[in-house]
This record gives sequence, structure tokens and C-alpha cells, in this order.
Amino acid sequence: MPKIDQDRQKQAKKYARIKRRLWVLDEGISLVYALLWLTLGWSTGLRTWLSGYFNNEWLLVAAFAAIFGGAYFLIDLPLSYYAGFVLPHRFDLSNQSLKDWLTDMAKNLALGSILGLFMIEVVYLILRTSGDAWWIWMTGAMLVFTVLLTNLSPILIMPIFNKFTPLSEEHADLEERLIQLAEKAGAKVKGVYKMDMSRRSKQANAFLTGIGNTRRIVLGDTMIEEFSNDEIETVLAHELGHHVHNDIPWMIGFGTILTALGFYLVSLAMNWAVNTFGLTGVADPAGLPALMILLSLYQLIIMPIDNAFSRWRERMADDYALEATKKPEAFSSAFTRLANQNLGEVDPESWVVFLFYSHPPLNKRIEKADNWSSA
Repeated sequence: MPKIDQDRQKQAKKYARIKRRLWVLDEGISLVYALLWLTLGWSTGLRTWLSGYFNNEWLLVAAFAAIFGGAYFLIDLPLSYYAGFVLPHRFDLSNQSLKDWLTDMAKNLALGSILGLFMIEVVYLILRTSGDAWWIWMTGAMLVFTVLLTNLSPILIMPIFNKFTPLSEEHADLEERLIQLAEKAGAKVKGVYKMDMSRRSKQANAFLTGIGNTRRIVLGDTMIEEFSNDEIETVLAHELGHHVHNDIPWMIGFGTILTALGFYLVSLAMNWAVNTFGLTGVADPAGLPALMILLSLYQLIIMPIDNAFSRWRERMADDYALEATKKPEAFSSAFTRLANQNLGEVDPESWVVFLFYSHPPLNKRIEKADNWSSA
């Protein structure tokens, strides 16, 4: 039975503090960046200049978004490099070479540009055509986009970054156990796949991804190598608990309610922004920084609510895993091993959990399993 490595916990606490500070810095940079564009007149100035070259509204939106977003990408690049490459190597969590990190950055940039431009064009189409009811149509568009992305991600997006292969004969017993566990949960999966996490990271993970005909079980090779079959079974039982409790519909539904409220409040605030910053209307591309600021502030406000809802569903999934497997010791050892291997902070401060944690802290999850064992 593994024990919490106290030396690793000292590193975990330091790592978590640095990541939180980097998050605050990143949020601050993005908000200040967008505010400068509005208050210094860069936004309306760029729109006016681009209007001399583009009479087509679609092209005007694309050109404005490319310049606004491209400049931010360059400004934020040093922070992304430090947070995504330097810091994981500093804490011995990464196997990734600089070349591979740059390749991933290029892939992310290309994919983000395509999806981002598509979404921005949809946003401005709705703003141009739906009047004051734009927030309703925007909510519907986000719902459709979320469902499509959840369904298509395992077969179109995830393979861009990782290699997925069926489990080998060596792990036939593990595959059979996980398939039986999925059948017990009433989840139809398209197989069990190994993901080459070790190419980038020393951390371990496993998850259930996709919906409908794209649902599959994915195990990181780092987990297969370091965890026992019983431990992996309890981790996957947790993931299947989300299926049993219909957490994808729950999360999408709850997220849609928060999204609708957010878009409604932003629609009211945008009327103020139009008058304050000299915009021609809510559909003015020069208002993109204002939309960015308002949506970001709303996300910050609701983050504790969203996380509290998520923690509730995660606790239910933990309960299911313990009940379905009847292996509390394996559950406890699995999450102890995750804490040590992933450098997870076991006992974060309460305010940190309240603000940032979408899952219960590891000490609570391990304690639940230990109490279950003694019940």
C-alpha cells in the first residue's frame, strides 16, 4: 500500500502556488490587453483602417480577429512557454523536448485559429441578424458546438496530439475487466485504448471520452506501467460513475444555464460599452475586446459556482466507484499513487478548493475510501 510522499508534497504545494500565480498573471494580462485596445482607441482605429480594405463583413471580422488575437498570442507566448515547458521540467513532470513542445504549440495554434475563427464568425453573424435577442441564439449555438465537440473530439482532435492504440494481448485481462465494468454501468464503449502520455509527461491519467458512437476508454501508458489492475479498475469505475449519473447531460445542461445567464448580462453591459467606446453597435468588430472582457469577468465570478457543482458530481462518481468495485483499498492506493506521481496537492487550503478545484481534494477522496474500508 503506497503512502503519501511528504517530500513530494512539499514540491506539490510549491508547484500549485506557482501555477495559481501564473493563472492570475495570465488573466490579468488578457484583461489589461483588451482594456487598452478599448480605452486607447486601437480597436475602433483598426476597424476603421480595415474597413478601407474589406467591404465584406465576414472578411472584416476575420481580419480584425486575426490581428487582435495574433498580437495577444505573441504577448502571451513567453508566459505560455514558462508555464507549459519550463515549469513542468523544473518539477520533473515532463519528458517533452523543446522541439515537441513547439510542434504542439503550432498544432494548438492552427486548431485554435480554425475553431476560434469559426466561432467568432458565428458570434458576429448572430449579433448582426438577431437584434436584442442575440444572447438566446448565442446560447443555442454554444450548446450545439459543445455537443458536437464532445462527440467528435476523440476521433478528430485528440489523435492530432496523441497516438491511440488498442491494448495489447499483454493487457487482455485488464481490458476484459474494464469492458465488463462498462457493461455493468450500462455504458457502450468502442474499446479500450492506450494513449502515449509518456511521450510528453510523467503524470498518469485515464478517462472515458466521447458520446454515443465515439465513446471509448482511454488509459495513459504511464498509468498502465505504474498502477495495478485493481487500481486502474477503481479509477475507471469513477469515470463510469459519471455515465451512470448522466453527468455529461447534467454538466452540459448546467453549463447552458450559466451560459444563457452570462450572455444575457453581457448583452446588457454591451449596450453601455457601445456608448462608452464609440462602437457602431454590438455587431461592430471593434467591440470584440469588450466582449472578451465581459465574458472573462463573468467566468471569474461564476467559477466557484461551476466548480462546486462539479465537485458534487465528482463525489457521486467516487461513491459509485467504491460501490461498484468493492475495492476501497485499491481506490485509496490509486489516488495516493496519483498524488505522488502527478505531484498533486493532497490537502489544499479551503479557499483554494472553493475557488479553483473542480474535484474534491485528494485527502478527502482517500479518506472516503479508508472510511469505506472500515465501515
